[in-house]
Amino acid sequence: MEIRDCVLKILRESPEAVSGETMAQRLGISRSGVWKAVRKLREEGYGIEAATNKGYRLTSESGVFSPENIRRLLAPDMEGIEIDLREEVSSTNTVLKELAEQGRPEGLVLIAENQVRGKGRLGRSFYSPRGSGLYMSILLRPELPPEDSLAITTTAAVAVAEAVSAVTGRQAMIKWVNDVYLSGRKICGILTEAAIDFESRRLDYAVLGIGVNILEPPGGFPPEIAEVAGALYKEEAPAQTRTRLAAEILNRFFAFYRALPEHSYMGAYKKLSLLTGREITFQQGRETWEGTVLGIDDEARLVVRLDSGEERAFGAGEVTIVKKGLLEQIRGT
Repeated sequence: MEIRDCVLKILRESPEAVSGETMAQRLGISRSGVWKAVRKLREEGYGIEAATNKGYRLTSESGVFSPENIRRLLAPDMEGIEIDLREEVSSTNTVLKELAEQGRPEGLVLIAENQVRGKGRLGRSFYSPRGSGLYMSILLRPELPPEDSLAITTTAAVAVAEAVSAVTGRQAMIKWVNDVYLSGRKICGILTEAAIDFESRRLDYAVLGIGVNILEPPGGFPPEIAEVAGALYKEEAPAQTRTRLAAEILNRFFAFYRALPEHSYMGAYKKLSLLTGREITFQQGRETWEGTVLGIDDEARLVVRLDSGEERAFGAGEVTIVKKGLLEQIRGT
């Protein structure tokens, strides 16, 4: 157990203030070690009062990022949601798929402080350092045919964009299909992975992964994503940002998810489209095309007017948008 955890345990168990010297003796460390642990706990949101000649006393845990504090902000109809917060995992999607295979029920939410092998779309990795973001996955068992699973991803994109706007007060947008942008930069990636029951030809389960960059990491983003990636805040986020954001996303997503067959999210999805009205270059197979995005249709397809004048609708996976040039357009808004 880390010194931080040992100090927190002592403070939780003691109704009275505990001196730094007493804790140092119990833990076999220096008083400086105790002070550093207390400072770290305060930075994490714990209310710790220091009284001269008395010591330290735990006064509040309301500012801490914890399952209990997230649950306090959930809607009344979210009783069935279970939140599992872990310090470090390979990937929240990977771990949650293992739990899904063990039969865990829908509504299990796995959140990690750090991912060492975060997963992105198309086999890419998702950069997810400790202390910089919200990394979570949600276990779902929807009554859907596999071809309708895209609805989960688009629903999540709307939930994240609306949650980010609610927390930051700035308008987040969706770059088709499921990247969420704020101030011209990508601040969220979404990855849905599913298992199919071949007998019923339905989804056995789906794992929805959501990663939101809350703070720019120290030293900035890695060179390979530095031109695209952004965060909600540059250096310091308001207190309880992660707690509020997690609760906002879960509340909004499950409200849409429960009414998934009605496609109630599509109006917002179309309205939040970052590409509508923009000229794009994209690829289909080995061919490169250019055109103007007219919008999103009811099946979440990208509707494009090609330079030839032809209008076509493209589904996810059919085309790849060439980012060069498009990024300049996005940042110019």
